[in-house]
Amino acid sequence: MLPLQAGVNAQLARAGGNALWASGISFLVGTLTLLMVYSSLRLTWPSFDELKEAPLWAWSGGLMGAFFVTCMAFFAPRLGATTLLALVISGQILASLLLDHFGAVGFNVHEINLWRILGVILIGTGVLLVRKF
Repeated sequence: MLPLQAGVNAQLARAGGNALWASGISFLVGTLTLLMVYSSLRLTWPSFDELKEAPLWAWSGGLMGAFFVTCMAFFAPRLGATTLLALVISGQILASLLLDHFGAVGFNVHEINLWRILGVILIGTGVLLVRKF
């Protein structure tokens, strides 16, 4: 869905004149959809006390999502779907390698080793090949 979403949001940004606007609309539609699905499933809403249990940094997911969707809408027409997604995937893998190594944000520790580094290098090589050809 990521390349499709990038293209759809890029079209919305083109029509509206701005990637930030397209991002906002995307999040609004997504939020309304989730509220309708959640309500239709008749799930219980969490209490404020339950939500306070989450660490402060856990609330930053929406900020990261907004940044990501805006970047995708901005860069999709400039890079094309394949290069954009190759860069996104390689960046995600590299960030994941570090998060695993340090056991950050609740992940179990999986230390960096030669095989993991080789995997990241191979993915990076793939990005270069996709971009060049």
